Amino acid sequence: MTKLFMACLFTLTMLCSTWVHAEDDTATEQQNLIEQTQINLSTDIQKSSAIETLTLKPISYHAEFVAYGKVLNIQSLLALRHRYLLALTDQRSSQARFQQSEQNINRQQDLYSSGVTSKRSLQEQQAQWQSNHAQVDAAHYQSTAITDEALLLWGKELTNWALSNDHSKLDAFLSGRQKLIQITLPSHHHLANTIRTIDVEVSGNRSKAHKAEFISAATHTELVAQGESYFFQSSDKNLLPGMAISAWIPEQSSAMTGFIIPKSALIWYMDQALVYIKTTETTFSRLVLSHYTPTADGYFVPDTLSTNQHLVITGAQMLLSEELRGQIPKEDDD
Repeated sequence: MTKLFMACLFTLTMLCSTWVHAEDDTATEQQNLIEQTQINLSTDIQKSSAIETLTLKPISYHAEFVAYGKVLNIQSLLALRHRYLLALTDQRSSQARFQQSEQNINRQQDLYSSGVTSKRSLQEQQAQWQSNHAQVDAAHYQSTAITDEALLLWGKELTNWALSNDHSKLDAFLSGRQKLIQITLPSHHHLANTIRTIDVEVSGNRSKAHKAEFISAATHTELVAQGESYFFQSSDKNLLPGMAISAWIPEQSSAMTGFIIPKSALIWYMDQALVYIKTTETTFSRLVLSHYTPTADGYFVPDTLSTNQHLVITGAQMLLSEELRGQIPKEDDD
């Protein structure tokens, strides 16, 4: 019985040892696959496979942070403009009546001095003059109140756009050529004074983002974010009032030097980001990217790559397939 037990134990130990070695062999094969970086392809095969390369040139890049906002309805801004125009019309009308009453009272005073008219007529004209003067003041106060209200709600820049005689910038919103956006930053971030454009997109897809131009600081912020808030305008036709949007804003930190690569250049295998570099006319090498940041044009890579390297931008997946095919062991002839 003891001999039978020892035999079973020995068999089990051998099986476990074989399984561990098999795992080690698999891991070794995977590691060897990652380390394999050389591929040889003739120029004819490269042409037939439509392999394209891009010569890398360094650029300066600012890191970004994400903020959120919404597309605004400008109806209340338009209402302020209409009220302001009516107030101006009323003010001009009151001013005209006041000027007329001034002329009338001067004439009545001359007539009264000459004894042509009575004192009662002069007093009635003076009362009319005072009434017209009060109407001028009231119209002025009304237009001033509308201006103050616009400043409190929209700030100086948008108030000027809405209430000035030159309404071309406001017309851009009315025609749909521009959309008004309010972006609220996270509480621990600030907008650098040099920033005049940011990138915005409705679905949160950075690669589909459109530019938005800075207008001014907003006079109020959102209850949720509690950060600085700003007005921007965008010509993106897909934006509609009420839509929530994402915004990508450059950090105030110093720029980094690196490379922008197209999305087509980067592929993934075994949870690693890979690119291929053409090293000679017929040789390609694979590089693993440890750091990369999505941008509107692809990815920013701060390291690993070098200036004037020939990056494969079309055909990287085919090169990986060719490399994997070369890893398959050949079967024995017998």
